Amino acid sequence: MEIESSTGVGGQSLSGERRFELLVNSVRDYAIYMLDAHGVVTSWNPGAQRFKGYAAAEIIGQHFSRFYTENDQQAGVPQRALTIALTEGKFEAEGWRVRKDGTRFWAHVLIDPIRDDGGNLVGFAKVTRDITERKQAQEALRQSEARFRLLVQGVIDYAIFMLDTTGHVTNWNAGAQRMKGYAAEEIIGEHFSRFYTDEDRAVGMPMQGLRTAEQTGKFETEGWRLRKDGTRFWASVVIDAIRDTNGNLIGFAKVTRDITERKKAQEALEETRAALFQAQKMEAVGQLTGGIAHDFNNLLQAIGGSLETIERRLAAGRGDIEPYVTAARTSIDRATALTRRLLAFARRQPLKPERTDLKALVDELRDLIERSVGEAVRVETRLAPELWPIWADANQVEAALLNLAINARDAMPDGGRLTVRGANTHLDEAAVALEAGMQPGNYVLLDVADTGTGMPPEVLARAFEPFFTTKPVGQGTGLGLSQIYGFVRQSGGCVRIDSAVGQGTSVKLYLPRHQGAEKAEPTPEKAPDQPPPPVTGTVLVVEDEAIVRMLLVEALREQGSTVLEAEDGNAALTILASPTGIDLLVTDIGLPGISGQQIAETARSMRPELKVLFLTGYAGNAATDKEALGPRTRLLSKPIAIDQFIAQVHAMLGNG
Repeated sequence: MEIESSTGVGGQSLSGERRFELLVNSVRDYAIYMLDAHGVVTSWNPGAQRFKGYAAAEIIGQHFSRFYTENDQQAGVPQRALTIALTEGKFEAEGWRVRKDGTRFWAHVLIDPIRDDGGNLVGFAKVTRDITERKQAQEALRQSEARFRLLVQGVIDYAIFMLDTTGHVTNWNAGAQRMKGYAAEEIIGEHFSRFYTDEDRAVGMPMQGLRTAEQTGKFETEGWRLRKDGTRFWASVVIDAIRDTNGNLIGFAKVTRDITERKKAQEALEETRAALFQAQKMEAVGQLTGGIAHDFNNLLQAIGGSLETIERRLAAGRGDIEPYVTAARTSIDRATALTRRLLAFARRQPLKPERTDLKALVDELRDLIERSVGEAVRVETRLAPELWPIWADANQVEAALLNLAINARDAMPDGGRLTVRGANTHLDEAAVALEAGMQPGNYVLLDVADTGTGMPPEVLARAFEPFFTTKPVGQGTGLGLSQIYGFVRQSGGCVRIDSAVGQGTSVKLYLPRHQGAEKAEPTPEKAPDQPPPPVTGTVLVVEDEAIVRMLLVEALREQGSTVLEAEDGNAALTILASPTGIDLLVTDIGLPGISGQQIAETARSMRPELKVLFLTGYAGNAATDKEALGPRTRLLSKPIAIDQFIAQVHAMLGNG
């Protein structure tokens, strides 16, 4: 169908060619013009004039090669473009072109051949667009990406790499190769879980990290990671989710840093702190020795005197010995409690905050406090009846209290009064304003006050400084108050001292209240007052103390057991190697030479089902010790009541 005409401006009729001419001339963002068969410009639109700078009269009749750079002209690029358009039906390219003023612009060029109805070439249609801004943006992006790649590859202290959505490595920087030992060609395409330990992979930790990053945007952690050679390092890891402009997950960015040295330094610092704390405890124990020796002499006197009186009365045929038996038992119980408390205090234990009953702790520690300060100092405790539990390390509270008691004793050389007070209190924002990091809330005040010499202002100002002491050389490290200060601040509380010369000193520890639900302590059931049942079976007793061994052996024989005895490890192993049947091994742990635990291990290698009852004179956590010693094993701490010993043997032999 042929279009004859159209109504134009003013109602004039326009031909199809005229309409096309108007269309081309209205385009200003594209250079649209024609060339003859030799490349000479035959038409020129306003768009061409706008970004090439030539008016139509200046350029029509000129060869189009003048728009090309000299290098392109010398290389024959213009003619090659026409040849390609002629042979392939179209030529399309991008490149630098030159304006009339000599400046360059980046052009997108399209050349189409024009043929008549007979198929003869009559020229070329050329469309050019100035895309310099787009080219500059692309170049800027390319340079930015290149700089970023150089930056990432230049980082050698961090492993920086990417994962796809399933966790497979897609790129690898020099830092990753240095830290983990893999070259890029070895690891790209592999799953990142190979960097994790077997135990972490077993619980699904790698994919858990990716899920967390996908859900929250980031996953951050520390843990052990593996190098190519199988060695471990402690890593700080950050995984970020990467999304496209539509919010779709396209992968993950992973940054890993080797912080093994920092971890070792932290562990060393913690070990040093623990050692310092233990040294403080042992210093306090050393300060106790005088009072302890005095007290044990009194206890031994009571036991010895009771036994002598019993002997005399039995020799005289008298049977009224019960009061003296009771006196001896009471003294033994007091000595047992004192020894266990002292050993438990001196024992090195892991430090951890926990719910602590401060009232019970002070009550239990009072004996040690009284012995540490001596008879010239009167000890008073004033604890609120409903004193809140605290959240702190009980061992550190004990050490702090004992150190403060010893300091108070030294400040009262002629005697005086030491008051330990406990009260519930609330500290508002104003009260904690000067204590960095301390929060307003409920606290328990532990106040240790003396009536001693007090401190002058210059000493009070330095009281918490490490190694500062006013005591003579050899009588103090100067670490007591600094250790107390550090422990209380780490617990979330604070320490304050009120003191004046001649008016004594008051050290106030504000410890955070434990906020958990209160649990009622179960009331222990009293064992029925009846004789234990007979104990049958064969028991091997290993004990180096002859009197103790005699008492245990006789007690078992009285109950019906067959008893074998040995005074040391060598004798015990000889019996165990014999064919004699043995149902239970009872052994002291602290034997000379071969220890009780070594005897048990050797015995178990020969008799796998043998039950073992350990006896020890050292304080410890029985539950923990039993777990460490294994199944079919129990532990009792000396001194042991014979009834308790028989009951434990009975339970282990399964009699009844």
